Amino acid sequence: MIENINWYPGHMKKTRELIQENLKMVNLVIEVIDARIPVSSRNPIINELVQSKPRLVILNKSDLSDEEENKKWCEHFKAEGSSVLAMNCMSGAGIQPLFRLLSGMQAESDEGRIRKKALRMMIVGVPNVGKSSLINRMTGKKSAKTGDRPGVTKGKQWLGLQNGMQLLDTPGILWPKFEDPKAGLNLAFCGSIKDEILDTPTLALELIKVLQDDYPAELAARYKLDELFENPLETMEHIAQKRGFILPGKRTDYERTARTVLDEFRAGIIGKITLEKCGAAKE
Repeated sequence: MIENINWYPGHMKKTRELIQENLKMVNLVIEVIDARIPVSSRNPIINELVQSKPRLVILNKSDLSDEEENKKWCEHFKAEGSSVLAMNCMSGAGIQPLFRLLSGMQAESDEGRIRKKALRMMIVGVPNVGKSSLINRMTGKKSAKTGDRPGVTKGKQWLGLQNGMQLLDTPGILWPKFEDPKAGLNLAFCGSIKDEILDTPTLALELIKVLQDDYPAELAARYKLDELFENPLETMEHIAQKRGFILPGKRTDYERTARTVLDEFRAGIIGKITLEKCGAAKE
């Protein structure tokens, strides 16, 4: 389902070129990733492009992910040499620590200089991880379009902050193909791939399978299930029964059930869930 998707349309190629062209103009790269899938939501191309440039990793949507895992991932990225912050860019949680961190970087950059130069930053990340929400929080206004669908940001934008710093936004960038099918699935679970090109019931069934293994108590509690079945399809059918998603002839409404499970997972209603555990990713 996912592994057959080719994700390298023209604007993705242009984004790569845009990053390459403007990298020399910035002091810092801010990489926004999804705290629920810290590996799958990182584009390997960004490592290749950024190289030794100072980097700040923003674990966005950390309000939707497992708090203990957030702490582990923060330590992991620090050990890699990046600065890191867990944030909720939609609500603004974490914005003050971010400004304090940037002010410290500005002071370090200014040290010993007669002519002070405002910090210039580039924001990068795959679609729908929250780059536009972060920009709007940093600028204090709706400078960038936001949406719960991937591909909202269309082109390069230089934006000025109230403290004099400058920010370069770039459109979301994905890689040419999914080397690991799990990465494609994780991105689809979290909404970084347009649902229109996916088989929604199959995607929800894959998510139920993952939740049964890693977060069974949360799944059972949300849908008032007395038991989880070894076959995730049976679990899906019981969710449909509990919610009354039954079609004429007592047939299961798989489409409606799938949409409900996906929407409630993405909204954090099922629970605070991290699909990629830090220890497992490093092994």
